[in-house]
Amino acid sequence: MTRVITAGLDGSPESLAAADWAAREALLRDLPLRLVLAWEPQSYDYPTASPPPAGPDLRRDWAQRVTRKAEEDLRRRHAGLRVGADEVDGQPVPVLLAAADDAELLVIGSRGLSGVGGFILGSVALSVVARATRPVVLVRAEEAVTTGRPPQEPPYREVVLGLDPHRPADALIEFAFDAAARRTSALRVIHGWTPPFYYGLDGGFGYSSAGVDLEVGAELAAQEAGALTDALRPWREKFPGVEVTEQPVVGGPAHHLVEAASGAGLLVIGRRNRGSAIGAHLGSVAHAVMHHATAPVAVVPHD
Repeated sequence: MTRVITAGLDGSPESLAAADWAAREALLRDLPLRLVLAWEPQSYDYPTASPPPAGPDLRRDWAQRVTRKAEEDLRRRHAGLRVGADEVDGQPVPVLLAAADDAELLVIGSRGLSGVGGFILGSVALSVVARATRPVVLVRAEEAVTTGRPPQEPPYREVVLGLDPHRPADALIEFAFDAAARRTSALRVIHGWTPPFYYGLDGGFGYSSAGVDLEVGAELAAQEAGALTDALRPWREKFPGVEVTEQPVVGGPAHHLVEAASGAGLLVIGRRNRGSAIGAHLGSVAHAVMHHATAPVAVVPHD
């Protein structure tokens, strides 16, 4: 099967921004772009999306107009882009999950609340990210532009990777290194760690640096930094051209990642393939990052 980058469309500004980002990624990887629109009327959980009209024939015509215009705009904006589109009569989650299975990457949109309030992920996006077997990238509408030039031209901003070096995942690390290499950009790797509880607590609400012996604290910090270096060593050797900054930080990783994303071109996080009584789910770090990071967020599933 032909390798492809896929973008989910629904007629909203968010999905058009996602399609534009996907077009640039397709050119970076020298792959074709596939646009997928699931045109069941109840599938659109973005209030800003243009809802399809009632009746199957009208909905089909609407879907064809949306994809045709998106194709034309993308070809005009991105010279050399190979792009096609499919309008699928089906519910968006199964349609997008099936499309993701056949893709190198699936790209979908997220909607902004405000400059500081974060972003909304509709039920479709959350379900797809939690269950996709391939990497999914979330793009906010602000990534889109109205000019004929791509919104981000080389040199690209740095790629940021959130990594637990004690449980490194090859798929996650390789995705981030490969993204940085293709963009000729720097890679920043953030590892958030917290001292064990027996080194001191601050009234039960957080860890207090004053409660940790300075010498022991320095030793723990050195151990965490060493673990990060060890986890990245083989990937530095595999991608010698990538400039890597290792950043072990005290505390939960979510706010450090969100902060780093403000100046990044892409934020990469992982999602473990695990189930629960209610099905696939996302961890707290992934939720926080996806709702508040201003950069596009790539969620990479791994074992």
